[in-house]
Amino acid sequence: MDARPKTIFLPDTMVNWPWPRTINPHYEDVKAEVDASFRDFKALSPKSQEAFDKCDFARLSALAYPNASREHLQSSYDLMNLFFILEEYTDMENEAVTKQRVDIVLDALHNPRKIRPEGECILGEIARQFWARAIQSASLPSQRHFLETFDEYLTSVVVEALDREQGRRRSLDDYIKLRCATVGLKPSLTILEMGMDLPDEVFYHPTIMDLTICITELIFIDNDMTSYSKEQAAGNEFHNLISIVMLELDLDSGSAMAWAAHYHAEVQKRFIDGLGKVPSWGPSVDVLVKEYLNGAANWVRASHSWGFESQRYFGTMGPKIRQTRLVPLLPGPDRKAM
Repeated sequence: MDARPKTIFLPDTMVNWPWPRTINPHYEDVKAEVDASFRDFKALSPKSQEAFDKCDFARLSALAYPNASREHLQSSYDLMNLFFILEEYTDMENEAVTKQRVDIVLDALHNPRKIRPEGECILGEIARQFWARAIQSASLPSQRHFLETFDEYLTSVVVEALDREQGRRRSLDDYIKLRCATVGLKPSLTILEMGMDLPDEVFYHPTIMDLTICITELIFIDNDMTSYSKEQAAGNEFHNLISIVMLELDLDSGSAMAWAAHYHAEVQKRFIDGLGKVPSWGPSVDVLVKEYLNGAANWVRASHSWGFESQRYFGTMGPKIRQTRLVPLLPGPDRKAM
């Protein structure tokens, strides 16, 4: 008999988060336009295309950037698609292949006007078109910040591939550091500053950077809690917080979920307290800082809501699971469903 539980309780981490769910009014129009252009790349197999459609990354973008202009919302959706296709093209690859594909993307982003070589992996053209469109309406500081943070993200993708190739299980602290990069939140936040000139002295200020780390941790904690059943069923236990906590702290899945929820609450408090420590750069800059930090805080609500509203993790059961908090625990790769 399989002694594992049939369901796992998913704690509601967002009960006290002050930022409410809201969605961009351009959602439907941008979704239709970007979906059509993305299909033209013919980058996905029918099975992968079906998985992509269930994710509804346009909804994630519209939830994450409810006040964005149509142009910036399109850039955000293009970016979400780039994240997905990168994952699709590297998730099962070794370090060497992953590095090769990451380098193609980097070259395309740094040379958006250069025609991609014939026969190159489609990732290059997808990245090039995204960035060529984005820079038309993005402020110069946001462009610099994006390229820097996306470079960090790509480096983490290669590190994750090496971990996967070597079967490496990271310690909890090491995992948290790597996950803060692989979740891709830092480059996503630069969409918030595309319509503003956020000074480097703000972007790199220790208080702002710590607040950004808080938001990043909150999002990956929720993401790993939400995706745990799916990830463990696929055998991806080395890159999920719940699995790492279970192994390192010798907890069952329910206790690991409770641990993660407590950790989430601690990080929430650190963020809220940190808002009171943000310095002033003068009225004209302070209004930008407030807009940026509110946008970052809204990302946590957006990601959490999208986990239930899309079909990426729970199929059509998202609304029911959001109400009952009970997630069916899928059978693992070497188990058969009873």
